[in-house]
Amino acid sequence: MRVFVTGATGFIGGELARRLRARGDDVRALVRKPDKATDLRELGCELITGDLSDERAIRDGMQGCDAVIHVAAVYEVGIPKSRHPEMYDANVRGTERVLGAALELKVGKVVYVSTIGAFGNTRGEVVDETFRHRGGGYTSYYEETKVEAHQIAERLIGEGLPCVIVQPGGVYGPDDPSAPGALMRQFLDGRLPAMMFPETGFNMVHRDDVAAGILLALDKGRPGEAYVLGGEITTIGGLFKTLAAVAGKKPPRITIPGILVKPLIPLGPVVGPALGLGPNLGELVTAAEGVTYWAKDDKARRELGYQPRGLEQGLRDTITAEGRIPAKA
Repeated sequence: MRVFVTGATGFIGGELARRLRARGDDVRALVRKPDKATDLRELGCELITGDLSDERAIRDGMQGCDAVIHVAAVYEVGIPKSRHPEMYDANVRGTERVLGAALELKVGKVVYVSTIGAFGNTRGEVVDETFRHRGGGYTSYYEETKVEAHQIAERLIGEGLPCVIVQPGGVYGPDDPSAPGALMRQFLDGRLPAMMFPETGFNMVHRDDVAAGILLALDKGRPGEAYVLGGEITTIGGLFKTLAAVAGKKPPRITIPGILVKPLIPLGPVVGPALGLGPNLGELVTAAEGVTYWAKDDKARRELGYQPRGLEQGLRDTITAEGRIPAKA
């Protein structure tokens, strides 16, 4: 099978490309800077120079492909409004360009990587794929763009696109470049004495399980259907408690309540980066305080044979791969 992949230089997409090549698929990867895609070239991927704004590169890359997997997106919370156009063009317009081209070129199978975050704040409820965003505001601009992109995928499915949607939860794994990944490394390095928003809820899932789930969706997913790809439903506090136990450390003893963070919002451009966070502290608060992003993955387990690892095993695998604890004999 020849597969066109966006986001193959990213955290999830890189693992996905490795798995596609390992099973013998040909991969065409859309890359912004080929000189920074050495790993993909060494895997034997064909590199297509361009980005999500380049309609010609997208169409050229898809020509002759059997399938498309659209992974690429800008994932950040707490960005300033000056960066909203950039995020919108990547997450919304980019999705429209990629999926629209796949429809026009009559590609046989498409997988679009959405997110549990497209459900918005589930307010303590564990939802499934039938749930829809309640409206009435968004926790972050990232959430807003992913809701709109998800709706574009559904609209194009209605126009005949043979697309399967997958919705990963909070993704983690070795060398995670995201802000949560940076916080976990700070904790493991002894540089995180306090924790904010321990009650924020996520379905945490290992990066490799997401990549495996995407392939299952490609092979077995029913076009027009969505599948949550989760691992274990927990909270930020639960995540760090489990990480501490696996690493043989004590969890952070101090919790900073939201009431103490809010007065710092005007100082966000200074305070945010100092804490390893974005400069828009107001958005960070609305995206975390009293918020849950909880959804269950029963459908993927039942229909696709999806079998993710639990949080303890996933964190153990992560820090073992990073060389922080020895591998078990």
